[in-house]
Amino acid sequence: MTQNTRTQALSDAGVSIWLDDLSRGRLTSGNLQELVDTKNIVGVTTNPSIFQAAISGAQDYDADIAELAKAGKDVDAVVEKLTTDDVRSAADLFAPVAEATEGQDGRVSIEVDPRLAHETEKTIAQAHRLSEIVDRSNVMIKIPATKEGLPAITEVIGAGISVNVTLIFSVDRYREVIDAYLAGLEKADAAGIDLSTIRSVGSFFVSRFDTEIDARLEKLGGDALELRGKAGVANARVAFGVYLEKFSSERFEKLAAKGARVQRALWASTGVKNPEYADTMYVDQLVASPTVNTMPEKTLDAVADHSELGKALDAEAAQASAADLEKISAAGVDLDDVYAVLEREGVEKFEKAWNELLETVAAQIASA
Repeated sequence: MTQNTRTQALSDAGVSIWLDDLSRGRLTSGNLQELVDTKNIVGVTTNPSIFQAAISGAQDYDADIAELAKAGKDVDAVVEKLTTDDVRSAADLFAPVAEATEGQDGRVSIEVDPRLAHETEKTIAQAHRLSEIVDRSNVMIKIPATKEGLPAITEVIGAGISVNVTLIFSVDRYREVIDAYLAGLEKADAAGIDLSTIRSVGSFFVSRFDTEIDARLEKLGGDALELRGKAGVANARVAFGVYLEKFSSERFEKLAAKGARVQRALWASTGVKNPEYADTMYVDQLVASPTVNTMPEKTLDAVADHSELGKALDAEAAQASAADLEKISAAGVDLDDVYAVLEREGVEKFEKAWNELLETVAAQIASA
């Protein structure tokens, strides 16, 4: 089948397009395969909100829930089974992509229980468990970039498990995430693990950053209003500058000589929240190689229809964007507070979605 010319151009520019969604319906209907064949989709990300919407909003899971309920499974076991089954099926669908790209793409991500975001040891344990249950080499385990998540990232990477680090909002935390990844690679190397088998992405959230900062700029008023819609792209561009710095370091070069791969930056939350902004802005303005852009289908469709890619990012663009953040700070926005609020709310939103999913499935178990 023929790929869309605009998504192909993005792919040719070094941006891997992953779909930010998964459901059983996408798998069984052939929709996901169609997106692979026609819109350059080479991976999938999931999160608690995606699973909550998928399982609560469809009948595709009713038979499995009823069967598991009769077997005496509790709600946590049922949800674990449903989600890992879907991820395994998606991983099988993407196996040819993984093989063709030597493991760089064809990746499917599944997140640890969001209620464990501040519990290091339990996060490590569940990352191992999810990896073992899905049992596919192209799965990625998502771990949040909380302070407690950082040592978990190192330990899980050190065990040879590929990791998608999620909920990154600040450039400083992104530096810590990369350091945690490099420490994990060093640990894996010491254990004799083939470093070429380990892959990782750092998921840097974009649109949520604009939403929070725009609200603060609107309260400030005046000239501050001119800065709306600039923070998300600027923050991500500065982060890419950190990526360029860290992965050209002597520390990484030593690991690369042993087969280690870079931890690609992944642009997450790329669906535009403000209807006044161009609906492809978080794609067109964040072209960089190698990166990943994980898109909800609405954004993917917009990109396929009318995307106009901007100039590829480099270190110079990162430095210029740092000036935009300085302007926002000078206008009176406390960026450190923004980072803290977004991380806390990010964890809380995923916890809320997960709890709602558990409640929905518990009700179905009770009526089975």
